[in-house]
Amino acid sequence: MQKPVIVIKLGTAVITNEEGVISHSIIKKVAAEIAELFATHRVVLVSSGAVGSGKVFIQHYKGSITERKAAAAVGNPLLIQLYQKHFSKYDIPVAQALCERHHFSNRFQFLQLKETFEAFWQNGILPIVNENDLVSNVELKFSDNDELATLIAVGFDAETLVICTSVGGFMDDAKNIIPRVEKIDGKVMGYVQTGKSSLGLGGMTSKLTFTRLATSLGIQVIICGLAGKTPFADALAGTTGTTFVSQASNLKARQKWLASGSITLGTILVDKGAVKALRQRRSLLTVGVTSVQGKFAAGEVVQIKDEEENIIGVAKVKLDTAAIRDGISQKNVLAAHADDIVIF
Repeated sequence: MQKPVIVIKLGTAVITNEEGVISHSIIKKVAAEIAELFATHRVVLVSSGAVGSGKVFIQHYKGSITERKAAAAVGNPLLIQLYQKHFSKYDIPVAQALCERHHFSNRFQFLQLKETFEAFWQNGILPIVNENDLVSNVELKFSDNDELATLIAVGFDAETLVICTSVGGFMDDAKNIIPRVEKIDGKVMGYVQTGKSSLGLGGMTSKLTFTRLATSLGIQVIICGLAGKTPFADALAGTTGTTFVSQASNLKARQKWLASGSITLGTILVDKGAVKALRQRRSLLTVGVTSVQGKFAAGEVVQIKDEEENIIGVAKVKLDTAAIRDGISQKNVLAAHADDIVIF
């Protein structure tokens, strides 16, 4: 029986201090925990921290896109060297995997990426993933590594996604960690604080957005911290952090690939009638489209949102942005075939 896939995402704030210096003790702990998981899981580690590590070498750093790219180029080798040092104690070689959005949006490239990761696992290699900041176009960047980790988890059919945060879990209004969430509804979203750390790009809103995507596609998500001797083992046992329960999903591999490219530049907003039709597995006609956001080409995967701008699914569209906008006035144009739509 093949080992299940687990994706672990480490944010900048949990592995560095406010000056961006990586904590060797945290990396040491992470290596020990993942070495234990290696016996029972195929592991992917998504690690932030490259920009935070490299920005100290950029004079008068202000955080511009160019400066972030330069900082990432300096910080990535520092980060991977540190991981290599600590994982070598467990005879686990590491591979640096720098990803870009097209690795997920293009089916052929995605399958190549997946095959490469299979080769890593077959040879006992730990892939350590980050975005390829140096060459990523600002318009095509992942919103943050929560998104990247989620797309990997969905695309690689992971059993569990672990997102490590400095606050240790998902908290209610009284700042108490909620141990288990069955469904992300309005009450849960009401607990979200809009703040974020000074080093990371993603706040709890981002984490919940991608958690909802992952759980709707059958992936258990755990948001936890790195406190204690065995934080991952404790989180998987449900004794620390917050476990978001996975929902039943019978999607095929191609449909999961569609979902793995879900957070894109393009968004189609639809009315209530279209939402009802899509949930009945019907095609999307422009009669139900209220507006279009972003710019995309025919054949690309875009988000579908309802009137409240909640993400309800994704679709591989048959028309580009302009054609769909034109179709809204015509009221009878096919925007996406039912077979190319995934509703969460």
